Amino acid sequence: MAEIVTTGERIKHTAHELFMQFGLKSVSMDDIATKLGISKKTIYQFYADKDALVDDVIQSLIQHNQQCCDMDQQKADNAVHEIFLAMDFIMEIFRSMNPSLLFDMQKYYPIAFQKFSDHKNNYLYSIIKKNLTRGVAEELYRPDLKIDILARFRVESMLLPFNPEFHTKVKQNLADVEQEITLHFLFGMVSPKGYKLAVKYQQDRLKKNNKFEK
Repeated sequence: MAEIVTTGERIKHTAHELFMQFGLKSVSMDDIATKLGISKKTIYQFYADKDALVDDVIQSLIQHNQQCCDMDQQKADNAVHEIFLAMDFIMEIFRSMNPSLLFDMQKYYPIAFQKFSDHKNNYLYSIIKKNLTRGVAEELYRPDLKIDILARFRVESMLLPFNPEFHTKVKQNLADVEQEITLHFLFGMVSPKGYKLAVKYQQDRLKKNNKFEK
């Protein structure tokens, strides 16, 4: 049984890597089998078809993202700190993500896309709303924020880099685009107290990144 579980996890892990790199539509079951050095028949012992494999990969990705977001929320010193932790996490994912992934999911894999949509509209909205409420309570965000509006706006703006009309015109990678959008969102809602803290976190972050690049 242990061997079966290991093989199944290897299939899902490899499919995840290929989907992230090339998108969902362009990766075939043959590609996954070749990458693993196994037969396509072996994959079908675990997954009835590619739709089932895509669905499992997306479900695992959603669960992982939610766990990481929950941990960031718990360990963040304040609401601004939480934004920076989330930004680093998102950029790590986006650095290796093909811009066509969401478009492929929406067009060709409706079941997986519905799960992603539920994740976006329920979980992501909820955790962003909690951050905004926390930031106002900590006096780091402006007290006049329309929290519901901004939470919905943030959810949608996170996915803007994947819009085909957007990413074909902006010649920068997804991670850099998402970073700029996140910083714009943050600095647009901080109070004077929150602004000073955000600048400090950003300066510390830049120093850390420059140190790693040397």
